[in-house]
Amino acid sequence: MKRSANAVWNGTLKEGIGKITTESKILNDHEYCFNSRFSDGKATNPDELLAAAHAGCFAMALSLILGKEGYTPDSLDATSQVTMDADKLELTGSHITLKARIPDISDDKFMECANAAKENCPVSKALSLNITLDAKLL
Repeated sequence: MKRSANAVWNGTLKEGIGKITTESKILNDHEYCFNSRFSDGKATNPDELLAAAHAGCFAMALSLILGKEGYTPDSLDATSQVTMDADKLELTGSHITLKARIPDISDDKFMECANAAKENCPVSKALSLNITLDAKLL
């Protein structure tokens, strides 16, 4: 299975503008720019897209792991916050925050499954940065 996306950039780094299009067209010529990445600009950016991919992948992986253990989650609310060292232009971490509703699961089993998802979701495996997790069973 292969997935693709396209990015077109026009202009200088600080004054230029880019457009991102995904294969599904969910993002279709969606704007990104310097200010949306390094300031408070109102467009998307690669870091935000990576965070979305990581949160989504983690939640799906956790659902799979829970299912194999005999649990069906009512909800898995996962947020990923990607951190960049702007001076080095280096992504340094992804912090996942999870709020989960899973009937009849112990705290220990929940944490075991959540940590397995953190380590083994395909996006986690692709990232060479520090991945941390705060997980809360509601």
